[in-house]
Amino acid sequence: MKLILSLLSLFLFFLLLPVYASAQADTVVIKSDTTIIIPDTVPVSEVHVGKLHRRSLLIGDTIPAETPDSIREKEHSPTKATLMSTFLPGLGQFYNKKYWKIPIIYAGFGVLGYFVFSYANEYTTYKNAYLESINGVTDGKYSSYVKQYSADQLLASRDFYRRNLEINCIFSVLWYAINILDAAVDAHLYTFNITDRLSMKVEPEPLQFTGFSCRPSSGLKLSLHF
Repeated sequence: MKLILSLLSLFLFFLLLPVYASAQADTVVIKSDTTIIIPDTVPVSEVHVGKLHRRSLLIGDTIPAETPDSIREKEHSPTKATLMSTFLPGLGQFYNKKYWKIPIIYAGFGVLGYFVFSYANEYTTYKNAYLESINGVTDGKYSSYVKQYSADQLLASRDFYRRNLEINCIFSVLWYAINILDAAVDAHLYTFNITDRLSMKVEPEPLQFTGFSCRPSSGLKLSLHF
């Protein structure tokens, strides 16, 4: 009788095992702050997850679920920021939300533009005055310069303003390149996470040596916490 009951129990166990496994497969658990049970007959795309502050959801520990559009972060493109600052200085900084840099960029261009314009005018003036001086023109447009300065002085002044004009043109190109580089670097660091737990600690540390030397030594210990 006991043997029959044992065989019957074993038979019922193997009979109900597939049913239990099927019931386990019919439920999917989404790992989040709240456990949600979803039948396998409902498509994942039709499940309303709600306000979940997670980048992604894992279904059944193996199947990744698509994050809803409402909580998906908009991708920040370094290429877009670089191109924007290339076509219009300061536009990439606006895209990176670094608004305080825009006045600095245009102030730099304003100062450099002023010097370029001034040196260009002075260079043109002394160049033409030098040409009138070496050609013997005393009643031309630049006669006041011809009468006031010698040809050598006009030539030296022309070279001085030309050199400064070229230097300021180079600085203007560098400032333009810095504007582009700044936008690209800020865009790459836009999503860089800096938490309050990031810290650095420097403290003295005794050095221990093994071997024949017994002299005490000291050093510095650098600790980074993040």
